[in-house]
Amino acid sequence: MRVVVVGATGNLGTALLTRLQAEPEVTELAGVARRAPRTASPPYGGVAWFSIDVGDDVAVAQLAHAFEGADAVVHLGWALQPSHDRDGMWRTNVTGTSHVLAAAVRAGVPHVLAASSVGAYSRGPKRRRVDETYRTKGVRRSSYSRQKAANERAFDDFEREHPEVTLTRMRPGLVFQPAAASEIVGLFLGRWVPTRWMQRHRLPFLPLAPRFVSQVVHADDVADAFWRAVDRQAGGAFNLAAEPVVTPEHVAEAFGTRLLPVPYRAMRALVSVTWLLRLQPTEPGWLDIAAKIPVMSTDRARRVLGWAPRHSSDATLREFARAVAFRDSHDGSHPLSG
Repeated sequence: MRVVVVGATGNLGTALLTRLQAEPEVTELAGVARRAPRTASPPYGGVAWFSIDVGDDVAVAQLAHAFEGADAVVHLGWALQPSHDRDGMWRTNVTGTSHVLAAAVRAGVPHVLAASSVGAYSRGPKRRRVDETYRTKGVRRSSYSRQKAANERAFDDFEREHPEVTLTRMRPGLVFQPAAASEIVGLFLGRWVPTRWMQRHRLPFLPLAPRFVSQVVHADDVADAFWRAVDRQAGGAFNLAAEPVVTPEHVAEAFGTRLLPVPYRAMRALVSVTWLLRLQPTEPGWLDIAAKIPVMSTDRARRVLGWAPRHSSDATLREFARAVAFRDSHDGSHPLSG
């Protein structure tokens, strides 16, 4: 089996390469990234690399060449920064996705799998769970959410126009792994924010809005779901999340500190001002996602894929919090976008 992973050097891409390399059925593995890794250390070794900018005008032809003979293509490529460059992110995230889909058709790929997100869902309930049929129109003031929703429409069109291709869309909650802590903190707080002091001192408090109720999943568990879908040729949408549902109290506990409840509107106003002044890179729309997206049911993934996360959300958060403190000692080789 030949599998091609687009965005293979990112947070989720590295986890998926590791998962696929453990499967004897995967006899050929290829990775697509804007910049191929400069190391052959795991999980990059033994992978045929293609350096392709998925948003480029010539990307379809380049991608179709990389996809030739593939039994499955997994599209994980995504750009989170620079958040002020909306056109640039659309080019990579939405135009790039359309290029991947077009290239898969040109190359005759029978199975395409793509990373969507809980962020694609419209505003929804926190006290009951929604399944994969819930509306995916996104959260209006989040560019990330709007782009994920735009891709969901592209997936709908693709399914109608190409019924001969199995399309799988995964909708994970927030994806974490310790190895990506340096890049995640850099993307959302800035690369020069010091965290090493957290090795010896704990945060005095963590300011969060009570409305921030979300779901977390370990990158390794998402990678396992992708492999199960490849192995079973399972199409359709799948929600992916670990238990328990994450509240602000869970996050504070993971960082070994106390929660300081902050009104949502006040927190959003502060993030908006500091983002507009370019004092920090986090777009305020991320707060809208945390406050407004629904809580997902993962019953379909468990039933169809036989999937169950090995990492609880609490354990994933604790591992990540510890990695944040020690992030200066990591080599930073796990960027979030492909």
